[in-house]
Amino acid sequence: MRASVLALAGLVLCASLHAENAARSDGEPVLEPATLRSLGLHWVVKGDENRNAAVKSWYRKAGAEAWREALPLLRVERGAPERSDKKHGYTVGTPSGGWLFAGSLLLLEPDTEYEWKLALADPDGGEAEKVLKARTSKEPGAPEGLTTYHVVPGEGGGSGTEADPFKGLAAAQEHAAPGTLFLLGPGVYKGTFTTDKSGAEGKPIVWRGAGSGKTILDAQGDAKEEPGRGISCGDVHDVWFENLAVRRCEYGIVAHRSFRMVFRRLQIHEIEYGITWTNNGNKKVAGNWVLDCVLEGRATWPRSKGIEGRRGVQATGSGHVIAYNRISGFADAVDTFPSYECSNIDFHNNEVSEQTDDGMEMDYSFRNTRCFENRFTNVHQGITNQPVYGGPVYIFRNAFYNLVGEPFKLHNGSSGVLMLNNTVVKAGMPNSTYGGEFVTNCVSKNNLFIGTTSNYAYESTTPMNECDFDYDGYGGGPWRDFLKWNNVRYKTLEEAQGKGVAYKNARLVKVDGLFASGLKQPEDAKTQFKPGVNDLRLKEGAEALDAGTPLPGITDGFAGKAPDLGAYEFGAELPHYGPRPEK
Repeated sequence: MRASVLALAGLVLCASLHAENAARSDGEPVLEPATLRSLGLHWVVKGDENRNAAVKSWYRKAGAEAWREALPLLRVERGAPERSDKKHGYTVGTPSGGWLFAGSLLLLEPDTEYEWKLALADPDGGEAEKVLKARTSKEPGAPEGLTTYHVVPGEGGGSGTEADPFKGLAAAQEHAAPGTLFLLGPGVYKGTFTTDKSGAEGKPIVWRGAGSGKTILDAQGDAKEEPGRGISCGDVHDVWFENLAVRRCEYGIVAHRSFRMVFRRLQIHEIEYGITWTNNGNKKVAGNWVLDCVLEGRATWPRSKGIEGRRGVQATGSGHVIAYNRISGFADAVDTFPSYECSNIDFHNNEVSEQTDDGMEMDYSFRNTRCFENRFTNVHQGITNQPVYGGPVYIFRNAFYNLVGEPFKLHNGSSGVLMLNNTVVKAGMPNSTYGGEFVTNCVSKNNLFIGTTSNYAYESTTPMNECDFDYDGYGGGPWRDFLKWNNVRYKTLEEAQGKGVAYKNARLVKVDGLFASGLKQPEDAKTQFKPGVNDLRLKEGAEALDAGTPLPGITDGFAGKAPDLGAYEFGAELPHYGPRPEK
């Protein structure tokens, strides 16, 4: 009798454990705001306490037959979103006993509808399949039928016709309404321009200059004593600024709490901060665009003043695109910023140089922020993640030349950063990570790190937890030791491969004959190189060819036996960096 009771108790316990381990969907996957080249979502799954479930991902253009594999969704570190929630009011509450899976589709075509298939699988049970439809966003173009007014510099008056234009921005502003286009004639418009009128979705208010650098908004400051802002456009929406020069102020443009804003073909210079929207107090900040702009700050290379506050673009909210810009002379070129929501933001195809702190910051990201196909020359640190609240954050196919410090800063407990197929060429140690808090759930693969003489090829003083660093390539040296990982030193790559927990499939590459341009490592970081020399495409026969591992959605269409290391697959054209030619 007692044996039967014990057996029954065992069955009940097994059933209970099985129920805890079996994965099950807790509602439907949630699509997030789309960007020009990416789609993102999150999905809450309950159970799976033994953490052996996975969510695989496929996609195709709507109407196509064949599915293409994408990177699987990332299991977000339990507790990472909660850390953000305590500070910023995170918008995805993962229930007790649940997991958050999140991920993106990458390198998509703009303005295209896709089908996205997800498959939840768990050896303990709980299979589920979902198919969603979503469309990438389209670059904003002014609709037809806008009411057009003409503006020239002045102090008031005019009727807004071509023959009798408004004199000054203040006079024009009185007539701003959804669906109006203001054509700003050449000349200098003095003082801060403040707009408090909004357009409507599909009916923006457009402020458009006469042409490249001809229409100048001059706040009349100088380096010693500056007015605060060139353009102040907070608490508005659907307002566009195009073909304008903004100069001589501390902040070029401030757009706090504003959404569906467009900043296009602007020249912003003689400023400390370029374009910023860091306040999301109304919880509406989404869908802003910074395209084909030139932002020039006052920072000089090499760094001589320590960490400066200057920033090119600062953004928070969701669904933004900062792309095809030329950004130089700041501490950081582009930063994400903490708020109620910091997700689904893309930085891509930007030409960045002379940044005295960080090339870009993904700091305070929640999930599905993406930094890709940017080119960096003369930057102190690479791309920082301090912290990331669970991710995923995608950093891929970026090229760095003449980087001083850490390529990918993982500080303050970052979690969920994916660093894939980037190229880094610098003086000194090829790769390093310095910080005190645990880094969790981060991935580094197919990157190419090239340096000169140093103690290590890669030194990490940061404790690493459940991180997957492998298939990266290292070149240069000589180095005293190959690797320091979780306070353990590995003299050689072979020792790391045999005894370590990272870099089982890493490799060493020769620098001679590596790049088709003939580019070598800089002798020191003090030299200022022109961005145009930064061509890090591989040379035929280079040891980095066919040395990577397939990463769905990142390395699709690779040419050889396996993907190449670094930002460029052999034979590929350089992406377009910086402002595109006007059509």
